[in-house]
Amino acid sequence: MHARQMNILIVGASGYIGGRLIPLLQALGHDLVLMSRDSRPLAARFPEARAVAADLLEPSTLPSALDAVEVAYYLAHSMGAGERGFAERDRQAARNFAQAAKRAGVSRIVYLGGLGDDSADLSHHLASRHDTGAELAAHGVPVTEFRAAVIIGSGSASFEILRHLTERLPIMITPRWVSTRCQPIGIRDVLDYLAGALEHPEVAGVVEIGGPDVLSYGDMMRTYASQRGLRRLMIPVPVLTPRLSSYWVNLVSPVPASIARPLIEGLRNEVVVRDPGPARAFGHQPLPYAEALRRAIDRIDRHDVESTWFDALATPGKASLSSVTSREGMFVERRQRSVAAPPEEVFAEVEHVGGDTGWPYANRLWRIRGLMDRVVGGVGMRLARREPDRLRVGDALDFWRVEEVRRPTLLRLRAEMKVPGRAWLQYEVVEIEGGSRLVQTAFFEPKGLPGLAYWYLLYPVHGLIFRGTVRILAERARRRAGT
Repeated sequence: MHARQMNILIVGASGYIGGRLIPLLQALGHDLVLMSRDSRPLAARFPEARAVAADLLEPSTLPSALDAVEVAYYLAHSMGAGERGFAERDRQAARNFAQAAKRAGVSRIVYLGGLGDDSADLSHHLASRHDTGAELAAHGVPVTEFRAAVIIGSGSASFEILRHLTERLPIMITPRWVSTRCQPIGIRDVLDYLAGALEHPEVAGVVEIGGPDVLSYGDMMRTYASQRGLRRLMIPVPVLTPRLSSYWVNLVSPVPASIARPLIEGLRNEVVVRDPGPARAFGHQPLPYAEALRRAIDRIDRHDVESTWFDALATPGKASLSSVTSREGMFVERRQRSVAAPPEEVFAEVEHVGGDTGWPYANRLWRIRGLMDRVVGGVGMRLARREPDRLRVGDALDFWRVEEVRRPTLLRLRAEMKVPGRAWLQYEVVEIEGGSRLVQTAFFEPKGLPGLAYWYLLYPVHGLIFRGTVRILAERARRRAGT
């Protein structure tokens, strides 16, 4: 049975799940509308879909996004609004959307929430996910509410937290929540359920989904360590409450306590499938945890990650002129400049970096870094390009590899030099009144304590180089444009 071609809206399309679901639904032949507060990155990334700008907290912006939509996937949440403020924002957003969907004649809403027993004392985060589902269903449009626990997939926030804790801590002082039972599920299985909702319109209400294994969080970390060939010692300490654990996570990893706390508090609740009946209608057999884990690790090792938790972070125009943040295992250093030049001229300067012409600022330091990498057995400074003024995906650029090009809006480079972690350098060019905004973002995902030491010890030098690079690129673009 295959669902007929439909007009489908994806709310939260720029997030981790949305970025995986879009290609799957496109392959099935559906016409997609992608909704985000800033539609330009989505339009560049998925040109075959219709990207629309709308804000769930601004009801007047929703009708255009819902025009002619038959089914809507609701994948949005507001956790970034603050430790407690996100719950009310999520309820209001769901209320606005459900009411607008009813007026627009949407036949169905598919929502992805979190597992947990409604009769239990749920954490603030899990209670909010359940309240959001209830609010979506309260205004007349049928809702299929999938509930899942930890999603195991390369790039997912939950998986990245688990991964970084296990990678970095050879000896773990474990709080009580590591013994809580959980029923993890692989990202591919989650996507199959979400897509399968189109073929099973008769399944409405709550659908609890999970893999075949019920494990403690400690078991999940031990299995990860085993697959990575790591030895990890866990020492249980009963006095570490979820709140204290969030500060502990903040101290030993780049995950800030403000983001970690709602997630850690949720780990006190057992999240297992209690009613498997509705999920059986889909006839799906999810992968065991160990296999889902192996696939996620393999994708990371092959640098074949389709979407990540930070895809929705870098929204041009939202950041300050210079900012350094750390979120869920990733350091993010962002700088931007306004340029009195059209995007095409700015991107032309960006695309000209590296190779024989060198880097715009401190080129000698770039060369020294390449020499150091060569000494330790790395790729070194490969001073060659296929074309002097144009880059293609897969090109080698000094000790970088071109990972993505969307001309004239985005260039992303992935580091191939030897570093204790993974690194990217990204340039975005956004058209604004009077010219363009050039946004330069460095991402660094440290591996273990050496990765943290690398970031903090070299940041003064990196900060100097990053600041000078974006400044000179902006100046060159102005000269190129004759402004």
